[in-house]
Amino acid sequence: MGMGVASSSRRRGTKRTRRAAMAEINVTPLVDVMLVLLIIFMVTVTLPAVGVPVELPESRAAAVEEQPDQITISIDRAGVIYIENEAVAAGRLPEALEALDRGSQQPLIVLRGDRSLDYGRVMAVMGELGRSGFTSISLVTDGSVTPP
Repeated sequence: MGMGVASSSRRRGTKRTRRAAMAEINVTPLVDVMLVLLIIFMVTVTLPAVGVPVELPESRAAAVEEQPDQITISIDRAGVIYIENEAVAAGRLPEALEALDRGSQQPLIVLRGDRSLDYGRVMAVMGELGRSGFTSISLVTDGSVTPP
């Protein structure tokens, strides 16, 4: 009987000191990480594809989908030509176009010209593109709701 009393008191003592296992998961760090990732995603999706500041003309033309192998050429307000984000020195456009990696197929050229540019400047760049063998050229514009 003495053994039974001692063992029962020992069990009661362990029940009092033993804590129940926590079944809750702290989700606050998970929510914090997910919100940061969401903000990063939202910011990077809305960034322009090319960092050259160009004020595009307006047009009601249908939008062209981006292609992974496209090459973006921009002409800013001052008439400086950029291939992607790299400025091309004056008179060096033919050499810069020859140095482009064309791959197995002709890449799509996306031409972005500032609205304040002279039409002749844009046409000179397009002529040089054609002379270099680039035949697929898309002109980029801002969307417009009013007809010209």
